[in-house]
Amino acid sequence: MKTRGVSWQLFWAFFRVGIFGFGGGPAMIPLVRAEVVTRHHWLTDEEFADVLAIGNTLPGPIATKMPGYIGYRVGGVTGCIAAVIAIILPMIVAMIVMLGIFSRYRDVAWIRGMGQAVVPVVMVMMAQLTWDFFDKSKAALGWLASVVMAIIAAGLIYWLGIHPGWVIGAILVAALLRPSGSKPSGTKKAEGTA
Repeated sequence: MKTRGVSWQLFWAFFRVGIFGFGGGPAMIPLVRAEVVTRHHWLTDEEFADVLAIGNTLPGPIATKMPGYIGYRVGGVTGCIAAVIAIILPMIVAMIVMLGIFSRYRDVAWIRGMGQAVVPVVMVMMAQLTWDFFDKSKAALGWLASVVMAIIAAGLIYWLGIHPGWVIGAILVAALLRPSGSKPSGTKKAEGTA
C-alpha cells in the first residue's frame, strides 16, 4: 500500500513537470528540481546535481532519464514506471494536439506568437538554475575555481564544439582519479571556520 502511495506521488509530481515543462528537457530541469528537492525532499541539492551531471553524460533525453532514476530510487520499479509515464504522457498528448493545431492554423499570428512567448519564461528558469548551481559550486570549490571551470567548460562546449557529456565525463573521471587526501579549497575553508 505504501509503494502505491509513493508511486502516485511520483506520478503527480512528474505529471506537473510534464504539463508545465515547455521548451524540452533542459527547460524541465528547474521544474524537476522544484518537485524533487524543494517540494517532496526526495533528494538533496547535491544529490540532484549528481543525478543531473551523470544523466547528461549518458545517451538519451534528460527528460526521461532523470524521472526514471528518481522514480526508481524513491519507489522502486513501479516508481520508475510511474515517473516516466507521467513525464511523457503530457508531452505525447500535447505534441499530437499542438502539431495538429499548428499545421492547420500556422498562418495565424497568435499561433506563431505562442512559442515565442514561452521563451523568456524558460530563459528566467534556466538562469535561476544556473545561479543555484554556481552557488553550490562556489561553496564546494570556491568562486575562483568555479569561474575558471565554467569558462573552460564554455570554451570546450561552445567554441570547440565538444559535446557536454564528454566534458562532464572528463570531470567525473578527474574527480575519481584525484588522490583521496586532497580536498577542494572551499571544503578546507569551511572546515577551518567550523
